[in-house]
Parts: sequence; structure tokens; C-alpha cells
Amino acid sequence: MHPQVRLLAAAVVSVLAAAPALAAHPNASAAANRARGLIDNAAAVAAQRASADAFTVRDVVVDRDGSEHVRFDRSYQGLPVIGGDVVVHSRNGQFKKASLSLKSTERPGLAASIKADEAMVAAGADFQGKIDEVASKGLVVYARGAKPVLAYEIRLRGVSDRQGEADMRYFVDARNGKVLDSWNIIQTAAAVGTGQTLFLGDLSIATNSTASGYEMVDTTRGGGNTRDGLGKEISTVYSSAAVMTDADNNWGNNTESSVASEASDAHYGVAATWDYYKNVFGRNGIFNDGVGVKSIVNVLFRFQGGRTGGNAGWYGAPYKFMAYGLGTSTWYPVVALDVAGHEMTHGVTEATAGLVYSDDAGGLNEAASDIMGTMVEYYANNATDAGDYLIGEKIYRSNPDGKKALRYMFRPGDADGGKSYNCYPAAGFAGVDPHYSSGPANHFYYLLAEGAVSPAGFSYTPSQLVCNNDTTLAGIGRDAAQRIWYRALTVYMTSSTTYPQARTATLNAASDLYGNGSTQYNAVARAWSAVSVN
Repeated sequence: MHPQVRLLAAAVVSVLAAAPALAAHPNASAAANRARGLIDNAAAVAAQRASADAFTVRDVVVDRDGSEHVRFDRSYQGLPVIGGDVVVHSRNGQFKKASLSLKSTERPGLAASIKADEAMVAAGADFQGKIDEVASKGLVVYARGAKPVLAYEIRLRGVSDRQGEADMRYFVDARNGKVLDSWNIIQTAAAVGTGQTLFLGDLSIATNSTASGYEMVDTTRGGGNTRDGLGKEISTVYSSAAVMTDADNNWGNNTESSVASEASDAHYGVAATWDYYKNVFGRNGIFNDGVGVKSIVNVLFRFQGGRTGGNAGWYGAPYKFMAYGLGTSTWYPVVALDVAGHEMTHGVTEATAGLVYSDDAGGLNEAASDIMGTMVEYYANNATDAGDYLIGEKIYRSNPDGKKALRYMFRPGDADGGKSYNCYPAAGFAGVDPHYSSGPANHFYYLLAEGAVSPAGFSYTPSQLVCNNDTTLAGIGRDAAQRIWYRALTVYMTSSTTYPQARTATLNAASDLYGNGSTQYNAVARAWSAVSVN
């Protein structure tokens, strides 16, 4: 959230659109073994393989036509290669192409010139805040820059004005102590009971019957559960917050006087997001393992000046949970439907492309959550919170015309005073908050789905909606757009994907799904050009 915190050619496209890729395919092990053989041989050059590189399978996608996409993490002489991940694409055992950002087979010497303690000091100085804990995770090969260099990975936990509540990964050059990169892994936005929610009215929610009553555990969706943070700082309760219980399976009262009201919103939002991913893409939970995750409502987040309830966040591995702020004088509890979809999608991105929270990749990470959170809102089809391309509009206590939002997808900068980018800058993004660098991808997605058409309630001209005067750009609809984005994210993007590489990834996905040169393929190209990604 905001820092306030498949598959044949065009000839069978009608079948394609309805048939998701098989991310948990029964032949995944065989596909992984074939890809290992390829990366040792036919794919070695394309994968920028050095002789001492080693590879570990992280994910396997097998299409219905037999095409295989195997995602590898890379190490070099036992050290993790940050930015070295690669996807090997093949069919019938024949190598087709590789997706990666690594540009060289060059590898650094492995003798550090500084000690880990010096790297920890450099990370602490860069953080500029209250540090709770700092530790070295050892040496790595940092390969997200122009050429791979030896670096220390430093984990730092604390709170600062710039990051707020933070669990940082720092990469410090092991030769000279320079901070190379950093990002926050806290990515911020079978009984049936009745949830009397804050935002969506009275809804059926899946709970669990026990001997003493009911608990907010969804046994139909992997045991995902919702817990009460008791108004405390999330850092103090994430491991101890208790699952919510109720005597009569009627949760909340549609007001903030009962924590169960906001818990019902969060619980329903997680269920709607689970169903969206499963029914549209065949994905069985965030990590595609059928296991639900926990949500903690009614919490505070730290920032350098104090604490706030105005945030929501996905806490990545090793934590794997979602947290929802209790609200502020300006915001309701941060449990709106698109917020739940947004935060769960951070988990999906972590489990697939692994887009790091920095530079272009950070913006694409945030955009993926905005895009899929918006599609969850459309999928749920709840009249009380109808689908739209505004992010977080429901959380504002005062929003009489409904136009106040964290971000607009159609003109991102108009929602936040110009902080978000509408168009991609020629030099790319470096050091820009991912919530603001998400703008061009959000803008791209709106144009791809809807075209250069003003959304309902607004009065933009077509020329105001594009960066290149392509005012006749027509949308392909949300269904095709979401399938293209999801396939690009899960099959072609890698941890360091840039905006130009995202253009290629979505064109590859459109070609797979609808055919090279199809209406959808051409629309992807035009929509990216319309936000200055060429």
C-alpha cells in the first residue's frame, strides 16, 4: 500500500483464454530435470552461465501445449547471485529462449576488502533511523548493476522517516563499503458465518466451528485465518496475535466499535482474492501450495515520528502474513477489498517473479499489486464497492464525490499531487518510491484494458490519457489484459525486470495467449508506447 503505507496458438484462442497455465503441473519434476539439462548445454549461453554457477529450481509452469517454463535461482561458488535468476523456456525438450536481467558471464573475485562489521555500519548510516537489529547474512554476488560485484547482504530492522516500519535487505560493496542497493521486505498496502463489514455490508464468510463456538479460520481456503492485533504495534504482536473467535458466528456490527467488523472485511477480501486467483488462473493460494496465510487487523505501524494506523502491508518471507492498520482520523481501518487484493498479490509476486522493491522492478512490483487488487474488486462484483481504477478510495472517511484515492491507474499523478509518474522517464527509475514508480505500469494496464477513454465520473480527453498522442488507442477488455499481465509476471519477469523488459514480457505473454500480431499483441505494444515505454 501507500507509504502512509494457456495455450496454443491463435487458432484456438477461444479455448486458450479459458484455460489457465498449470503452475502446479504433475510433470513439474520432469520439466525441472529437462531444464537443468538445458541450462548445462543449449541454454548456457543465453542464461549467461559461468562455469562455477549453480542453479536451484524455484518454480515450474507447464502449459497445456507442453511448453515448459522453469524458474531458477543462481549461485556462484556457493554464494547467492542477487539478480541472477533466470527462466528457461522450452518445448518437447528443445530450448526456446531464456528470460533474465543478468548481462554478463563475468564473476567477481571472492576476497572481501572490508569486514562485515564495516558493511553493517554503512547500512546503518544509510538507514537514518532507529535501528532495532542489524546483522550480516554473509557474502553474495550482487548482479543487478552493470557488472556483478562481491557484496555483503545486511539485514536491518527498525523504523525511519524514509522507510517507516522496515525490515531491510542492504547490499554493500565488499571492496569499498558503498551501499549498492536496498529494499524493504515489508511491502506496504467449514462453517459459514455472517460478517457485518465496514465497507461491504453483511456478507457470508467461511469460518470454523469448534466445541466452544466459532473461529475466523477459512478451512475451505487452506486454513487462512484472521487475528486481532489489539491495537498494538505489528512488530510486537505478529507472532502472538490470537485467531478471532465468536459465540454465534455473526461477526461485527458494521461499525468500528467492533473489531470483528474490520476483521470481516479483511477475511472476506482474502477469500475473494484466493477465489480470483484460483478461478481465473488456476492458482491455489499465494504460493500455489493450497496453504492459506494469516491476516492481522487492528494494528499500528511505526514511523520515525511515532505510530500510525494508516497503512497495510505484506510481510514477506520468512514472515508471510498480512497486516491491516486500525485507521486514523483521516482513514478508516485499512481493510478495503482492493487493499486485500493488493497485499496478497505482493505475496504472489514474491512467489513468482520475485520483483525486488527497488528501481524499475520496485515500481512493477507495486503496479502488479494495484493491477490485481483492482481485478479482484471487479471479480468480487459487490455493488457496495464496485470495480474501478481507483486504489484505496474506500478508506477515506471524507470522500463525498468518491474521487479521493491513493492512486489513479488512468492518470496516477493526479491522485497524489504529481508524485506518481504518468509516463516512463527516459533514464528509468533509480531511488524513486515504488508507489510512485508504479505509475507507468498502472497507466499501461488501464490503457490496455480500457483504451484512451475517460473513466466514469471523470472528464479527461483522450490526449490527456496518453503520453504520445495515440488518442485512438482501443482497449482489449479486462479479461484479456489480466491474463496477459499474470502470464508475464509468472512466466517471463524476473527479480530485476525493467520497464522495457516488462514490455517484452507482456508481448511474449500476448503472443503465447493470442498469437503474434493479434489484436491483443498489437494493443500491448501500443499501450506501452502510450506511456513512453518503447
